[in-house]
Amino acid sequence: MSIIAFVPARGGSKSIPLKNIKNFCEKPLLYWSLNSLENTVEVDKVIVATDCDEIEKTVKEFEFSKIHIYRRKPENATDISSTESVMLEYLEDSGLKAEDIFMLVQATSPFTQSQDFTKAIAQYLERGCDSLLSGTRIKRFFWNKDGTPLNYNYESRPRRQDFDGLFMENGAFYINKVENILKNKNRLYGKIGLYEMPEFTSLELDEPDDWIIGEQLMKKCLLTRPTDKKQIKIFLTDVDGVLTDAGMYYSETGDELKKFNTRDGMGFQLLRNKGIKTGFITSEITQLVIKRAEKLQIDFLHQGKKNKGKLDAALEICSKENISLKEVAYIGDDINCIELLSKVGLAACPADAVNEVKEIPDILILNKRGGEGCVREFIDKHILIE
Repeated sequence: MSIIAFVPARGGSKSIPLKNIKNFCEKPLLYWSLNSLENTVEVDKVIVATDCDEIEKTVKEFEFSKIHIYRRKPENATDISSTESVMLEYLEDSGLKAEDIFMLVQATSPFTQSQDFTKAIAQYLERGCDSLLSGTRIKRFFWNKDGTPLNYNYESRPRRQDFDGLFMENGAFYINKVENILKNKNRLYGKIGLYEMPEFTSLELDEPDDWIIGEQLMKKCLLTRPTDKKQIKIFLTDVDGVLTDAGMYYSETGDELKKFNTRDGMGFQLLRNKGIKTGFITSEITQLVIKRAEKLQIDFLHQGKKNKGKLDAALEICSKENISLKEVAYIGDDINCIELLSKVGLAACPADAVNEVKEIPDILILNKRGGEGCVREFIDKHILIE
């Protein structure tokens, strides 16, 4: 089974000419969704369906490895053409298997992050949905034209925090199986799952004023991290599957080997230079980890810690340093890290972490896999940002 992302990007646009490649936060609009897809481990291939030479040229300049151009037919690139028409045009000759997953992604939704695609795909696979769509929860009171309320009782007006609101499509993406789309000629089918995104992602970039608002939202909500990095005083990490690729290597004499990433090592030095203490909390007990900790001048080393034991080790460190868990950053990849990841001030996981970890609220899902520099990515992009 393959997972294919399909991004329609025609050249015609009445309100904003060549909207798909107009600069948005200093990048062509199309860049943002393609960059997120490129860094989504679960996605095997990304198809950009366009009728425009300039869009094709711009996409090729990104040099993304997963991206492929599909030239759509002129009759499916008009102002009145439906998205389904170009989807079906591609699928009918694509050679994709019936069970392959097809994800329709809108180029005009720059707010979608890699972790959104990852979490939505996991939700789609695990909850037995036939198809799935993204959207936001709108907590507004709606009325019918006849003067009757649509979604609340005005005689018992709920508080916003107690109000479920309505789920609204934000148009960011839709997930379905190839066979369902070909059979029903529709992006949605059967039992439909809902993937909820933040309310700001509902903005549609249709008019010039939308563009101005969208750039401000992008800068506020995504390009500038809300986390106060100065609050992080200790950086902790798991070892296997984070600092290493989780592989078990053995020499001919039976010695155990582990592969570490040099750039991760430099990350620890950068933290030390900023006065941030570091530590390993791992379930394994090996001399290799002791040697690596010594080489990196790690402040805290706790081996043989599993599940709650990892949280207890972190609490012990916090007590010793007289700080709270909210001043701790931690990166882990498997279920025995969940308790600690759920409690720290800043939590992250590698791109290939298990789904249970990726579903932790507010966790940062990194672009790199374990052992491939994910720790350095976490440090550079989320802790030591100037």
